[in-house]
Amino acid sequence: MKIQDILLAVVVAFIWGFNFVVIELGLDSFPPLLFSALRFVFSAFPAIFFIQKGSVGLRWIVSIGLVLGVVMFSLLFVGMKIGMPAGLSSLVLQIQSVFTLLLSSFLLRDAPTAVQKLGISIAFGGIVILVFDSIGEGRSSLVGLCIVIAAGLAWAVSNILMKKAGRINMFHLVIQMSLIPPLPLFFLSFFFENGQIETIADISLTGVFAIFYTSIVSTVLAFGFWGKLLSRYSPNVVAPFSLLVPVFGMLSSWVVLGESFNNREWIASLCIFAGLLVIVAPRDALNRIKSSLALAMQRWE
Repeated sequence: MKIQDILLAVVVAFIWGFNFVVIELGLDSFPPLLFSALRFVFSAFPAIFFIQKGSVGLRWIVSIGLVLGVVMFSLLFVGMKIGMPAGLSSLVLQIQSVFTLLLSSFLLRDAPTAVQKLGISIAFGGIVILVFDSIGEGRSSLVGLCIVIAAGLAWAVSNILMKKAGRINMFHLVIQMSLIPPLPLFFLSFFFENGQIETIADISLTGVFAIFYTSIVSTVLAFGFWGKLLSRYSPNVVAPFSLLVPVFGMLSSWVVLGESFNNREWIASLCIFAGLLVIVAPRDALNRIKSSLALAMQRWE
């Protein structure tokens, strides 16, 4: 990759990582379902008027919009609202990579390799540690943790739908599918939340920033940049940069929100990150690491 494209990929990862901090700030201004609905309204408008119509099939727009936009983001926002810290949420949500492999194996007959199975085991080990930590003295709510894990599962289902849709323009899909979630989310907010009109009428600068960042910066700009990278390089080259998202998420939550992590949370985080690294890293990169370790062992002997 060219150096400017590497920097662009890192910038996108930072935008998505810092997004979890912004969500945390936004949840202080909005109830979660209303926040999610507003985010998608401004993700769709006015960007929808500047993209090619009909570039993505309607059934994929609707199905992915419902699963990813309504289910996944509702669960993520609710999970964070009831106690899941932003930094840990940015990491735990990446369990979607594990669920995607498992669903691909069952639904698409795309069995994971032995190395990927190892990565799945390591990542799930980290999740188990977090579960027991939440039951004990951990800061993260067990219910919140389970809800964010469920959000990862919903994300994985949307990944399967994208695979079945074939080659599609990711940026166009994100903008068009943003038309789907607002009405269902406003409907759910009407029944399960209150004070929506007062919240919007008394919106703070923090609330305005949260809506702007999550809709325009994190969605329109970041997915636009990511789509540009995918048009230039293989997904195997671009995808590993997504591993930087939880790194930036945890660092920014520490700097901005003052979040800290106990020893069990650090161990769990390292397990999840290591498992994801094994799953996502290209096979040739793993082979190079394996060869380097073998050479180091020979020199040691």
